Amino acid sequence: MDESGGSGQPRSGTDESTERRPDREAPATGPARPDPAPSDEQPKDDASAVADNGDTAPGPAAPTSSGSREEADPAPGDATDPRTPDRRDAESPFTQASHSDRHPDTHPDRPLAHSGTTKGRPPQRPKDPRGGLLMGRPFGVPVYVAPSWFLVAALITWVFGGQLDRVLPELGAARYLVSLFFAVAFYASVLVHELAHTVAALRFKLPVRRIQLQFFGGVSEIEKEAETPGREFVLAFVGPLLSLVLSGVFYGALQAVEPGTVPGVLLAGLMISNLIVAAFNLLPGLPLDGGRMLRAVVWKITGRPMTGTVAAAWVGRALAVSVLVGLPWLTQSGALGSDAVDNVGMDTVMDALLAAILAAIIWTGAGNSLRMARLREHLPDLRARTLTRRAVPVETNTPLSEALRRANDAGARALVVVDPDGNPLSLVREAAIVGVPEHRRPWVAVSGLAQDLTDGMRVSAELAGEELLDALRATPATEYLVVEETGEIYGVLSAADVERAFVKAMARPS
Repeated sequence: MDESGGSGQPRSGTDESTERRPDREAPATGPARPDPAPSDEQPKDDASAVADNGDTAPGPAAPTSSGSREEADPAPGDATDPRTPDRRDAESPFTQASHSDRHPDTHPDRPLAHSGTTKGRPPQRPKDPRGGLLMGRPFGVPVYVAPSWFLVAALITWVFGGQLDRVLPELGAARYLVSLFFAVAFYASVLVHELAHTVAALRFKLPVRRIQLQFFGGVSEIEKEAETPGREFVLAFVGPLLSLVLSGVFYGALQAVEPGTVPGVLLAGLMISNLIVAAFNLLPGLPLDGGRMLRAVVWKITGRPMTGTVAAAWVGRALAVSVLVGLPWLTQSGALGSDAVDNVGMDTVMDALLAAILAAIIWTGAGNSLRMARLREHLPDLRARTLTRRAVPVETNTPLSEALRRANDAGARALVVVDPDGNPLSLVREAAIVGVPEHRRPWVAVSGLAQDLTDGMRVSAELAGEELLDALRATPATEYLVVEETGEIYGVLSAADVERAFVKAMARPS
């Protein structure tokens, strides 16, 4: 799940007016041409030229020799390969910044760029992802019907209509209307099943992003894990419990109607289908509710939620294989109540196809559960305060070479453009700096290489884990201004640094 575009996307990587003018002309946005002597006295490597290989991490590729370029996404090895963490330092324009140039945890009150306050509110949480047709918001949770639901509704209508033709042949073509009503009523009971999970999650103060009705049932997307194995067990069990209760309700209603009628057939079908939903979900393997119950039990015994996840996921994979092999065999042998089948016909093929789909869903869900468990285990390692680069404030007309000199003297690797009162205006993009040849840097103002700050590009230094990732996804950008709760500037956070740290965290063993 990469977003692209939005107001946070960078502009062109170089000052276009600068690149198109001869060297003897100053850019329109830069300061008056200074005496070249200060530039000559600078240390030779205070502002490195473009690397020989033509790219830099974490920024986009360096410009070509034509003087203009298009920004490209960082190569996978540049931004994500945990084996080459120091490559960015070798190619960064901030060449004299030390390897420990990020703010240490032990000195959170010593930002290098601390003047000024932020303007506007902190970044807002991204909107819920669309999952189809929005049907409503019970308990404040959006309920979506996925496009695949219409396919399965048509399938149920066709199959159940064929059964009605044998039981109630007098209905004629009207049997398909009855079948459609059954399909809607069945998924309404599935929605009740998911709402049980949702109510339990809200009761435990766990946010629920959405409920989605899809091809095989429904999904409640709970954003956080339960804090205890007991809550995890309850959260998983309430869904099958509600399905069992619904099955009992339909059984009771069935006693009050005459058998062999339309209401009788509908109630019998809903009773049986809810009983099947409850039994299937109680199977002890992820991603089913029974798998989450097994996870809670193992978690309680071992004291480690990850151990419970691994155990329940592997049981889920074994269950997937059992469904793939066992369901067609049970159908062929007549163990499910039908006559044994000796030859291979259309019904046999359909049973095998259904078993393959169910097995694939269970196997994939078990694998996803393992990956999500690893993700949640390592997400707390991502903290804005520890990933932030040191930054120095520079005014709008400061020459790039002078700004880099100040950054290198301070051991910083980021520049924040501020107004005369010290309020932050924009961030100088490292990719744009690399795009300026070293001999041009005394004549280029930092304002021509900066990206204006938006509210979403200001993030709190206290953000960590999922909250940090949500804030960055809400406003895609290459750099973000990190601020203290008081509004003071703490530094600059690079999206590439976050990505690199995330990959390293996921690569570590659980």
